[in-house]
Amino acid sequence: MLMDIVIIIGLIVFEAVSSVDNAIVNAHMLRTMGARARKWFLFYGIFFAVFVARGILPLLIVWITTPDISLLGAVRSTFGGDGGAKEAIESSKYILLTGGGMFLILLYLHWLFLEKKDPYFVPDKLIKEHHGVWFFALSAILLVSVLYFTREQPLAMIAAATGNAVFFILYGFRELAEKEEKKLEKQGSSDLSKLMYLEVLDLSFSIDGIFGAFAFTTNIMLILIGNGIGALIVRELTIKGINKVAEYKWLKNGALTSIGFLGTFMILEALNVHIPEWLPTVVTCALVGITFWASHRHIKKNQAKKNAGA
Repeated sequence: MLMDIVIIIGLIVFEAVSSVDNAIVNAHMLRTMGARARKWFLFYGIFFAVFVARGILPLLIVWITTPDISLLGAVRSTFGGDGGAKEAIESSKYILLTGGGMFLILLYLHWLFLEKKDPYFVPDKLIKEHHGVWFFALSAILLVSVLYFTREQPLAMIAAATGNAVFFILYGFRELAEKEEKKLEKQGSSDLSKLMYLEVLDLSFSIDGIFGAFAFTTNIMLILIGNGIGALIVRELTIKGINKVAEYKWLKNGALTSIGFLGTFMILEALNVHIPEWLPTVVTCALVGITFWASHRHIKKNQAKKNAGA
């Protein structure tokens, strides 16, 4: 029971912080929409965000990566009614861990080498500028390495290739989504078009959180609870204070660095390296906590300077 609480805390922190970018996009688009459309997305859309994206998708992923159980068996294991299904999921989780780990490490490397950031940790400071060549080179080396170490497990090899493919498909989609967002703003598109855009984009962002959740646990019920609460927090931030959260300049460093660690933990565990259940939560909370506190101090320091100069 205590470990379940620890896992849920880790999931909430991870989901809330890793979804800040999504919340910023949502808040920006919502400002251009009517009151009725905003209400629909923020209140009725939560059903899709929490129960469909963060509830059904993890269940489908577990079912697909566990050849020995049916979809009904996966549902029963979620609600504690099928011990055999739970055992099957446990014995096949290396498949899920391999694909999810590959996806998360690529997500971290993409941020590290290609995205704008305010450096905080040592790797961030060493890699300040865009280095697309290094990103694609390391991505290829990572895939080959994982394929080599899982060569005696064909399903793990397929999972590694799938995790790689899913990342680059989503990468292409998000590049397209950025261009589409600008078009929607320029063209003065209808609220319905913007709602559809936000729901699809929200689904793509939720995949990051879902893969990350499997670094904490393969228990779908815990994932639904933790990610669901995290998603509710993000919705609340979207409504009330996303601009304030965006001022925390190093918070994303903590979130993405924790994603890199979680991906590494998943790959190691898939290769039969023991990772304590509490470690993902401790690492995530520590990295996010450090960057949150540092960002908070930075904000206070800047405010003090402004007050002194006024």
